[in-house]
Amino acid sequence: MEFRLLGPVEVSEGGRARPIGGPKQRAVLAHLVLRANRVVAADRLIAELWGEDPPPAARSTLRGYVSHLRKAIGPDVLEGRSGGYVLKADPAAVDALRFEALVTEARGLHSSDPAAAAGALEDALRLWRGPAMDDLATQASLQPDIARLEALRMAAVEERIGAELDLARHAEVVPELESLVGAHPLRERLWGHLMVALYRVGRQGDALAAYQRAR
Repeated sequence: MEFRLLGPVEVSEGGRARPIGGPKQRAVLAHLVLRANRVVAADRLIAELWGEDPPPAARSTLRGYVSHLRKAIGPDVLEGRSGGYVLKADPAAVDALRFEALVTEARGLHSSDPAAAAGALEDALRLWRGPAMDDLATQASLQPDIARLEALRMAAVEERIGAELDLARHAEVVPELESLVGAHPLRERLWGHLMVALYRVGRQGDALAAYQRAR
């Protein structure tokens, strides 16, 4: 069974999606997946879903959400524990955890084997299907995790391009970098990569113009 957060929240097995309910129920699942193999207190989930002023029936509503999720993904996967719940999953079955593991692996390879680092980062970035937890973007309690994952995604893009530059693939990355600095004009590392790539393909004037644009 696979749990996917790098795009709309999904649970699949054998390539078939499991029904995981509406936004609140999906948010419960997302919080449990983000803390896979750790007990998440029911009180914490209630606070995450409803804030400081939960409705009187919040606890029973939460139990209902968990009951439906257990039917969808299996009672052996989502267990009740004293005061809370735990979702049991192999880290390799959670796309966000697999992404972070591949990025960590790539960082260890970069200095000695930039080609392998670039490959690991490409594998990591292919796991993304859209913005993190895109279907739950309005859920305030998930905003910190969404922001953290998106920041890691952009850092991985920058590191992958850095590895490509180390492999002298300057011309290949220029179009991508032009697009990226347009979309993310405040990311200095992207501008630095663009200036290096332009300079190394003999476009010194364009590299200087990129510097002026960034400044």
